[in-house]
Amino acid sequence: MGIDLYSWGACEEVTGSKHFLSVNNETVMVDCGAFQGHREEADEKNRNWRFDASKVSSMILTHGHYDHCGLIPMLPKKRFYGNIYTTPASRDIASLIMMDSAHIQAKDIEYLQKKAKKKHQSFDKKPMYDERDVVNSLTQIISIPYHREFYVANNTTAEFFDAGHILGSAITLFSIGKGLKIGFSGDLGRKGLPILRDPEYLPPIDYLVMESTYGDRLHDPIDRAREKLAEVVNRTSERGGKIIIPSFAVERTQELVYFLHLLRDEGRIPSLPIYVDSPMATNATSIFRVHQECYDENTRKVFLDHHKNPFGFEELNYVVSTEESKRLNGLNKPAVIISASGMCESGRILHHLANNIENPRNTILIVGFMAKNTLGRRILEHEKEVKIFGDRYRVRAEVRHINAFSAHADYRDIMEYIGKLDKKRLKRIFLVHGEPQAQANLKRLLKEKGYRVTIMKYGERYRLV
Repeated sequence: MGIDLYSWGACEEVTGSKHFLSVNNETVMVDCGAFQGHREEADEKNRNWRFDASKVSSMILTHGHYDHCGLIPMLPKKRFYGNIYTTPASRDIASLIMMDSAHIQAKDIEYLQKKAKKKHQSFDKKPMYDERDVVNSLTQIISIPYHREFYVANNTTAEFFDAGHILGSAITLFSIGKGLKIGFSGDLGRKGLPILRDPEYLPPIDYLVMESTYGDRLHDPIDRAREKLAEVVNRTSERGGKIIIPSFAVERTQELVYFLHLLRDEGRIPSLPIYVDSPMATNATSIFRVHQECYDENTRKVFLDHHKNPFGFEELNYVVSTEESKRLNGLNKPAVIISASGMCESGRILHHLANNIENPRNTILIVGFMAKNTLGRRILEHEKEVKIFGDRYRVRAEVRHINAFSAHADYRDIMEYIGKLDKKRLKRIFLVHGEPQAQANLKRLLKEKGYRVTIMKYGERYRLV
């Protein structure tokens, strides 16, 4: 039996996860994510694949984030017709993310065509995929609950364990032949996150493919997130400003709403309007309401047992229409505006930043990971001037960062998770989904504990058996 592991995405970088497990003549793909970063580089990587999708037997989707599911609609176009397995909640989240991506691509191409026409230039580029492609790919997705073993290839089964990262996220355990066990962490969550259950530990395994996004950083304790959020809201509202929060539409927005709800109920923040200005976040919140099987016990006790909606209260407003969104520009009183995209690369958040970033009364609150070369990263690194819609803006608003909200495990969490696995059986750990500095630090920490660790390289094949 020949078993190889290799990857064509998220190697020594954070986005674009595409990992492969080759068992004899069959190949199982884990995730088909989009690369995010410099637009030209991202477009080239996302369109031109370095592998033959038609030779993939089946696919596992670990969760619904864009950098893990964003290129699934291209699979049928590249002659992959196999099954895609994921949890029920991840199927719904991924459907939303992919449809939104198709819509954004169509709008971007339309804008670039108009721009080229004004310059009397030709422009023939098309979107990577459209909404029909999304619908087509969804017919290949099969929903499997946690802890239900299923076949993905000859002599190979898989089973999902809760990753505690976002709604429906899964750690995947592959069982091959007469007992070989391989774990793929996907994106590993943290203990104590609001709404979700804690990550589940895998049974004894031989190999582990582990994410390393925060391999060199530690988060603030999650119980301090509410305290810091209250401080930012109170400080900004006292000076008559607005709090602008770039947020991923899935998970982060719902966590923020959850915490703001608790703070308002506890009387720790004033009664001020809170706007979720993102159609996708509004739709994602509806998915959260449906999939209560993913909630942790605390969410059930605080809200469900009292027949309360965790994602709705008097001061909260979900903004859907463009007209409603534009009216927020005229707000001249304290408010909280939560809007996508999380890395400030597209979406309505760009308009809110353009309208508020030069006002020193306002606060730009960063609550998530910002990849290199994104507008969010430039704001986070306190650049004095940034470009939005081609125009330059002075950053006069206060910029604050709360890293306690991160849904990714930090290096202490990862070390603790791996430490609970059967060390005698674990032969090797492969690191993916992390920038070089983060991976180098995590590798050092793991090696100090006696683990064999490999940082995966693009296209390099690793023979397991």
